[in-house]
Amino acid sequence: MIYRWPVQGSSRALALLVAGAFFMETLDFTIIAPAAPHIAADLGVDPVSVTTAVTAYVLTLAVLLPVSGWLADRFGGRRVFATALVVFTVASALCAIAPNLPVLVAARALQGAGGALLVPVGRLVVLRATAKTDLVRAIAYLTWPALVAPVFAPALGGFLADHASWRWIFLINLPLGVIALIVALRIVPATIAAERAPLDRRGLVLTVLGVAGVVVGMEALGSVDPRWAVAAAGLGIGAIALVAAVRHLLRAEHPLVDLRVLRTPTLRLQAAGGSIYRGSILAIPFLVPLFLQLGFGWTATAAGLAVVAVFVGNVGIKPITTPLMRRFGIRTVLLGSVGAGIVCVIALAFVQRDTPVPVLLGVLLAGGIFRSVGFTALNSIAFADVPEGEMTHANTLVSTLQELAVGMGIAVAALFVRIGELVVPGAEGPFRVAFWLLAALLLVPAYQSWRLARTAGDHITGRA
Repeated sequence: MIYRWPVQGSSRALALLVAGAFFMETLDFTIIAPAAPHIAADLGVDPVSVTTAVTAYVLTLAVLLPVSGWLADRFGGRRVFATALVVFTVASALCAIAPNLPVLVAARALQGAGGALLVPVGRLVVLRATAKTDLVRAIAYLTWPALVAPVFAPALGGFLADHASWRWIFLINLPLGVIALIVALRIVPATIAAERAPLDRRGLVLTVLGVAGVVVGMEALGSVDPRWAVAAAGLGIGAIALVAAVRHLLRAEHPLVDLRVLRTPTLRLQAAGGSIYRGSILAIPFLVPLFLQLGFGWTATAAGLAVVAVFVGNVGIKPITTPLMRRFGIRTVLLGSVGAGIVCVIALAFVQRDTPVPVLLGVLLAGGIFRSVGFTALNSIAFADVPEGEMTHANTLVSTLQELAVGMGIAVAALFVRIGELVVPGAEGPFRVAFWLLAALLLVPAYQSWRLARTAGDHITGRA
């Protein structure tokens, strides 16, 4: 497939713009949790009910992700990206003025629609406008929002809710969205597909049903009070629909997502190993605070501050991640980071009540460092060998799998704890079992990394 667009602005400017939009979207996704009690009190509902606003966002995001690539080809990258910014910003305003929970949930769903197009279409625009030799730097820009936003979101959300109003959580998106829209209209290239394939309606229905089923099932499984019937129904329906979707997508003349792109080894690594890595990034900050509170009796504040070490490690190592890949190669960096990350997870299983706090923080810091390096390397190599004509399908597939990993990370961590309760009852034992199981899960990306060619990705790091 051939694309035409007028070149406007540099690929670096595009990457920074899209990274800023990603930051806004990621921040908004993570900032609502600390303010849940304030939102519940203001709207006159139970705090647990506020989680429906989070679920509505995630569900809409997951449902619309599969069609994002087709929309970008059909209507153009600039138009879809700009529309997504408008939808996200308007939805933020609606969230800020919501008079009750149903309106807030509906507005959050609309936000999810904007986010579903904002993330994958923005990345697709950057991938098409960036030469392979500059891909590592561009991907580095696109990776930092997922690492930085969680550092600021809990503190910012709690501060605004305590000292201003929870509505400011959404109001801060308005000026950011307007600025991003003005810049986007000036520098985002108007990508247009020379050949516009018809919409694969059957593939869309099956994929949406499958993704929605998995998201609902994982959300039910990972909640504080698991809803087993909902989890079983969601995961069952999702699995059946996804199997049917795969069979259809492999046979359709114009599939919604061409799964044949997975014949590229580096993309296949990101599809499986990258999803597990993304899930693990979310699992550790979920498990550690519970471990410290329920196992050792720490306060919620102390446990939350300890987890900041993970995010400090994530962000602090970013400036030297690219030089590491250029010096040693992506395969070596992946093997080292995944292996060291596994060691850090296992180390958490041996933490005791009398373990010095600096030692615990050091383990968390090291874990954040190695996961950040591995995640950046996986993202960098994902599209390194994908032909230009297959970029839309590759990007849509990766975006959908990453969104599923968001729900799966916490849900799988919660499931591991429940397995631990059966194996080693008590306050600390279940979490130790969960850490061991999480370390075992990380063997999947380790094995896939080991199978990569030694020269994989050298042409994008400058080593070739």
